Amino acid sequence: MRTPGNFGRLVAASAGSNLADGALQTVMPLVALSVTRDPGAFAAVTLVGRLPWLFVALPAGALADRLDRRSTMVRVNLARVAILAALTAVVAADRQELWMLYVTAFALGVGETLFDTAAQSILPTVVTDHGRLERANSRLYAVELTANQFVGPAVGGLVGGLALAAGVGASTVAYLFGAVVLVTLTGNFRAAAPAVSSIRRDIVDGVRYLAGHRLLRALACCVGISNLASTATFAVFPLYAVRPGPMGLDGAGFGLLLASVAAGSVAGSFLVEPMTRRLGPRGALILAMGASPGFFVAPALTAEPLWVAASFIVAAAVSVSWNIITVSLRQRIVPNHLLGRVNAGYRLLAW
Repeated sequence: MRTPGNFGRLVAASAGSNLADGALQTVMPLVALSVTRDPGAFAAVTLVGRLPWLFVALPAGALADRLDRRSTMVRVNLARVAILAALTAVVAADRQELWMLYVTAFALGVGETLFDTAAQSILPTVVTDHGRLERANSRLYAVELTANQFVGPAVGGLVGGLALAAGVGASTVAYLFGAVVLVTLTGNFRAAAPAVSSIRRDIVDGVRYLAGHRLLRALACCVGISNLASTATFAVFPLYAVRPGPMGLDGAGFGLLLASVAAGSVAGSFLVEPMTRRLGPRGALILAMGASPGFFVAPALTAEPLWVAASFIVAAAVSVSWNIITVSLRQRIVPNHLLGRVNAGYRLLAW
């Protein structure tokens, strides 16, 4: 059972925000390249944008449990609009400097941390029948992946290729759309939490709950180890895939190969429900973790792009069920007034 209209609005808002995120994946590197060709300085823009997940994730979880989650998401999107509107004006005047990109990337990273933590914690209030959380999360995942990994980067590349300022402006408009749609959600989205003494106390309570819950602790450790392996692999994978590496791909071919992961993930988001019905949550999680080595084994056995892409599609289609099932599980079993903090601690380990 869903709160009437709210789930559709949440999906639309997620589509807008993820479209902006996806466009920025293409546009921000283009803006950075307009300032510097130094590899270290260029890579630092991406690094600075990821740092908030290390430093801000736990406070973001505490705020998600203290504040109205919808209001947090609206305010973050409006802040993103203001930041990117300023950057649009700077880029249109061709006055961009490297320090501006660092500040922008870090600010957007803080916004992403706050927004994503609140968004992952708001769903149980929107979908009141917790038996349908897997279906709701699978639909949200499909929309997010499509907007973030397919449509967004393509829009960013197309518009940004014509004019950098227009590319930044497109993300600004998408964030504004997400904020406007979120305003239309009806209901109270503040966690019913007792008064607490401090943010620090809130963070400690959330970490203690996660560390003390045997199942959630085990799942968090599993995803941390799995992400460590996949990140280590994909950090060097371009050297293997792009010529003169063994696979011999050009830039476009490498982009298509990575898109196969997104394609498999989108397809897999619709398979979670039947997979869970047939195997049960435990069986589906075991299958998902068992499929993850497909990302590593295929390139080790063959340099044929089609076989590697096929392996990526299958592995991604099965592996995405891990995210959907575990997110739904946390939303179902964690008390609402702790959900933001537990989600933040879990995602900190994952990142």
